[in-house]
Amino acid sequence: MTSAWMKAVFATALLAASSLASADDAAALFARYKSATGGAAWDDVKTLHATGTLAVGGLSGDLSMVQDLGTGRGANAYQLGPVEGADGYDGKVAWSREPGGEVSALDAPEAKRRAVTQAWLDARAFWYPARLQATYGAVAERDADGKHYRVVEATPAGGDAVGLWFDASTGLLARVVQHEAQDTATTVLDGYRDAGRVRVAFHILTTRVDAAGRTDPRATTDIRLAKVTLNDAVADADFAMPEMKATARIADGSGVTRIPFDLVNNHIYADGMIDGKKARFLVDTGGMNALTPAAAKKFGIEGEGDLPGRGVGDESVKAQFAHVGEVRLGGAVLDKPVFVVIDLGAIVKVEGVDFDGLVGYEMFRRFGVTIDYAGHVLTLAEPAKFAPPAGATVVPFELSDTTPLIAGTLDGTPVRVSVDTGSRSSLSMHSPFVREHGLVAQYAAAPEAVVGWGVGGASRGRPARFGTLKLGDREIGGVAGDLYVGDKGTFANPDMSGNLGGGVLRRFTVAFDYGAKRMYLAPNADFAKADTFDRSGLFLLGDGDALLVADVAPDSAAARAGLQAKDRIVAIGGEASDAKSLIAVRMKLRESAAGTRVKVDRVRDGKKETVEIVLADRIKSA
Repeated sequence: MTSAWMKAVFATALLAASSLASADDAAALFARYKSATGGAAWDDVKTLHATGTLAVGGLSGDLSMVQDLGTGRGANAYQLGPVEGADGYDGKVAWSREPGGEVSALDAPEAKRRAVTQAWLDARAFWYPARLQATYGAVAERDADGKHYRVVEATPAGGDAVGLWFDASTGLLARVVQHEAQDTATTVLDGYRDAGRVRVAFHILTTRVDAAGRTDPRATTDIRLAKVTLNDAVADADFAMPEMKATARIADGSGVTRIPFDLVNNHIYADGMIDGKKARFLVDTGGMNALTPAAAKKFGIEGEGDLPGRGVGDESVKAQFAHVGEVRLGGAVLDKPVFVVIDLGAIVKVEGVDFDGLVGYEMFRRFGVTIDYAGHVLTLAEPAKFAPPAGATVVPFELSDTTPLIAGTLDGTPVRVSVDTGSRSSLSMHSPFVREHGLVAQYAAAPEAVVGWGVGGASRGRPARFGTLKLGDREIGGVAGDLYVGDKGTFANPDMSGNLGGGVLRRFTVAFDYGAKRMYLAPNADFAKADTFDRSGLFLLGDGDALLVADVAPDSAAARAGLQAKDRIVAIGGEASDAKSLIAVRMKLRESAAGTRVKVDRVRDGKKETVEIVLADRIKSA
């Protein structure tokens, strides 16, 4: 979970003095809105400051905002329960300061578009088009909640479209509708009051609807302004990206620490410490530092709030913010980092490995990170001591929020993918990209089945064998991945083509320099090896003294053997199976040759039966 949704709040928070609409009709709407909120008095407004409160997910705190109407520059700062953060736009670059204190420029195309749209709104360019340009759609008539509205869509040059709903009776802007990745955010503006010689809305309520039409009330943000002042002096520093405070170090002063790790299901597991107590972490490039509720209880950490956490699964889960005193990974130390306490569901059963949580963006942003997948060594270096692997390909990346995004090609088609060490898959393509390019037919994808698991539950996809993935000057063949075809969860995001996971990354020594926004890829001995892929059709979970069948892929070897979801497998090949054997079982079902016969003892409705699975390829061979 990131604070991306929080940034979106500020993208509409002061639209009480904003709006949009086809040239002449739109101009009439804007003129009426201007007249209703101060008329010519707006011509003299150069800056706007606002303070108030923000509430979301059971948390609340102070909020401050500043806008430079002449240029569209803006900055916002908030406190929310135990955490605080900020974001802004200096006229060229959007930036964010996360709750843990990590600061980054947001230079991905979608982040730039959001910033441009917000700048256009902050500049009141619908009244003053010389400041920033936009194009307008036709004005439409709409009825909702017992009221009549006149609605217009505007697209600022270089920005995203935004819909503005004007109350037909008052002329005031009443709603703002924007698309944020796969969600639609609707901001309701009311409580218009005088602020000097102009009027603005002092109450701003934003709700979000996902692609499936669902609204999670935990994501509703409620902003109540207490004070708005005009024409306060501003300086460039008010909008500039702040310096990142030093809260991380290598404890022994060497500047470099090396940590052995276990590679399980293409996931990196390393031992560390939380407040002096041993902890087991999964290392994840883009995710925030996170703890399971059980781990938080074990370490005596209290989370606050009830925020929506989302991942690859269909559902959102409860997430809370918490501070810990100190986190160590080898000799690397994070002082007073923020963690998200989040229900990871069945992930421990999925992994077959006990762990306490994740270390993510905060660690990657503070240190240069090198992952030697072949040698199972994680190296963290203070920025001045970081050195990329010898002979590595340089792959620049962008940041939209906290996840690195890289460009490449897949069988000649340009792609833009997130880099995710927290994913065990090789390459998962997002559903909008899958549909746009007809990938199901192109790759003769297998029937949909469970292909992974994460926050929000199971991730389903259509397995496929790709041709050549090119990153920088590296051509990677034999990639076995999956095509997401649903409309919920992270993989429905239209802003990216797909997600690159550990299945590809493990072919390299991979390094990340978040300060310079560069990823380095140095091939290892596994570089030319084609991915293997499960030949059984079973997706298994650890279940005490047995393995639980969570899913059986249609038209698979397991389906032909008569296995069903909820069967408990107590023995495979004559050997007892339990949660501890899950990793070995997965390898056997993935790496054994097609045609291999595997006897399985399953229990269904209390009755034990032995069946035989004849392993078979589910996707085209390399």
